[in-house]
Amino acid sequence: MKPILEAIDVRKAYAAHVALSGVSLSIPEGSIFGLLGPNGAGKTSLIRIITQITAADEGEIRFRGERLNPSHIAQIGYLPEERGLYKKMKVGEQLLYLAQLRGLTRSDATQRIKQWLNRFEIKEWANKNVEDLSKGMQQKVQFIATVMHQPSLIILDEPFSGFDPINANLIKDEILELRKQGATIIFSTHRMESVEELCDSIALINRSRKVLDGPVGLIRDQFKTNTYAVEGKGKLIVVHPDFEVVEQTERENGHFYARVQLHAGVRPNDLLRYLINNVEVDSFRELIPSINEIFIRRVRETMPETLVEETV
Repeated sequence: MKPILEAIDVRKAYAAHVALSGVSLSIPEGSIFGLLGPNGAGKTSLIRIITQITAADEGEIRFRGERLNPSHIAQIGYLPEERGLYKKMKVGEQLLYLAQLRGLTRSDATQRIKQWLNRFEIKEWANKNVEDLSKGMQQKVQFIATVMHQPSLIILDEPFSGFDPINANLIKDEILELRKQGATIIFSTHRMESVEELCDSIALINRSRKVLDGPVGLIRDQFKTNTYAVEGKGKLIVVHPDFEVVEQTERENGHFYARVQLHAGVRPNDLLRYLINNVEVDSFRELIPSINEIFIRRVRETMPETLVEETV
C-alpha cells in the first residue's frame, strides 16, 4: 500500500527545547494511523508541521510523493485538541463559512451541512449560537467542520474528548465510515482502548524521538512473552524444565487461576498436554500485551534513569 504521507528525518526545535529529533514515518493510504506518546513528546509539533501551521527546521514531509506545499492544505482536515469555534456565531452560518474557506461552493456546502446535521441529529441547532450548545454538541460541530470538505487526510487530535460513551461510539462509527470511503486518518489520543479498536498501525514518539512503529498486530506479537493464562480445577503444581508458573491464585471450590511461561522453543500444546494430565482445564489462552502495556513499557525504557527512579 502506497503511503499518503511520509515524514523524513524531521527535526524541530523551539529555542533550547528539541521537539522533534530525526522523526521518520510512513502512513499508508486508506488506513487509520495512531500517533501516540506522552504529553510533551512531540506529537503536536509534528501535526503542526503536517498542517503547515509551522515548518520543520530540517527534513521534509511528502504528501503522495510530493514535497508538502500550500496546495495540499485543501486535502487535509484537522481537528485540534484545543477546539476553536466562534462562540457568538450560529452553527449553520459557521459551518457554511468554514466550508467555503475550504473551497466548497455555497450550494455544495449547504447540502453537506444538512446531511451532517441530520446524521448527528442536531439539525434543530443550526440557528443556535455555538455558545448555547453543550460541550459534546460543540465537538460534533467541530468534527463536521473538519470532514465536511471530504479531505483525503484527516488528523484527529483527541477526538473523543468531552463525549459520553454513546456519542463517542457515534464518532468511532463515523471514523470507520470515513476510512471505508477512502480517507486516511491520523489519530492522536491517550485512550489506548480506542487505539486497539480503530488503528491499523501506530507510531510511538517519546522525548522527541520515534521509539516504536508498525502494524498493531505485529507490534503486539513482538512484545509477547510466551505466557499463558490457565483457569481450572485441581491442584496445579508445575515442576517442569519446559515451563514456569509466574503467578497462581486459589479460588473457590478448588478452582485456580495461573500464569505459566513457556521456555524458548516449547510449544503451547506441550503445556496443554501437561495440564490435561494433571488438572481439569476450563480456560487456556495466550496473554498478549495490550497497546497500553506496550506504551508504558516503551516509554519507561526510553526515559533517563533519573526520571525512571522518580516515577517508581
